[in-house]
Amino acid sequence: MKLRLAIPITVFFTLTYFIACRHIENNTYAKTVWSQNQEQDLWEKATTYLFPQSKEQLLEETGATKAQIELGKTLFYEKKLSLNENQSCNTCHNLDNYGVDNEQFSKGSRNNTIGVRNTPTVFDAAFHYAQFWDGRAKTVEEQAAFPILNPNEMAMPSEESVVARLKAMPEYIEKFNKAYPDEMEALSFANITHAIGAFERTLVTNSRFDDYTAGNLDALTPKEKKGLRLFLDLNCAPCHSGSTVGGLMPQRFGQVGNYDDYTGHPNPDRGIAEISNAPADENTFKVPSLRNVVHTAPYFHDGSVETLEEAISIMAKAQLNTELSNEDILSIKAFLNSLSLDDSAL
Repeated sequence: MKLRLAIPITVFFTLTYFIACRHIENNTYAKTVWSQNQEQDLWEKATTYLFPQSKEQLLEETGATKAQIELGKTLFYEKKLSLNENQSCNTCHNLDNYGVDNEQFSKGSRNNTIGVRNTPTVFDAAFHYAQFWDGRAKTVEEQAAFPILNPNEMAMPSEESVVARLKAMPEYIEKFNKAYPDEMEALSFANITHAIGAFERTLVTNSRFDDYTAGNLDALTPKEKKGLRLFLDLNCAPCHSGSTVGGLMPQRFGQVGNYDDYTGHPNPDRGIAEISNAPADENTFKVPSLRNVVHTAPYFHDGSVETLEEAISIMAKAQLNTELSNEDILSIKAFLNSLSLDDSAL
């Protein structure tokens, strides 16, 4: 793809072009005039790391049927899946609020219980290499079982108790028989989590940035393009890569220094090492997706950072050993805003 933009021919525009290039070299990105080559170079570099998403790919992986997806949607909103019938998946992963509850830690079904990690968005989660901050579940189907049985979350005592509760409702027996017609015991815990996962695979967001990577180079504003170039030139993209702009690998939090050096919060969470007990996994977490990130505060696994500006600054220091100017932080934030699902689509 080549851009068809007018090439500057006067001395004035030649000087402007030279100044713009100097700005890029100096990493200030202020008042940059975008040339044809710069536009093309930015687009090509962006699409090397980041690219549009495919919902069809996700559905093909499990071969879910329309009936299974519809059942999963019903179950996603079903509060009877929690001990006190006061919580559903949607309570913490609110689909009307970019898939989060904006709490540092989500409250559980039982009184005085609370989660131990910040709730990530469910949107686009099916693209991730694994689920949860520590990657303990490989798929959204496997992930769906954990909150239902977690004593700090939905707190159901066993798989059998979940099945028994739904079997007491004739409408669910009918829905499961329709969704899984070839199974003797259609209403099973495995099919509950499969259906929820099938529905979650449809929760794919599209944004102006997808339009940009698909070839509409006018989809981003000049400020957003400055932020994108900074994001790429600072080497944020090797970790925050792919269609989800993250979620595809684990990474140690604090390549330079320790987590609490930058946040001011002690960090007893060992991350993946909580599961593996391997020293190499200490303070290692799944790299979060940055889609819809401007709407999913607070940030990081412990929800300790309230603003995106502070989160950007901390990541630059802790992972890249870089001190960003306020202007650079706001430019990157502008780019991250282009990753948002439009409000009208919620």
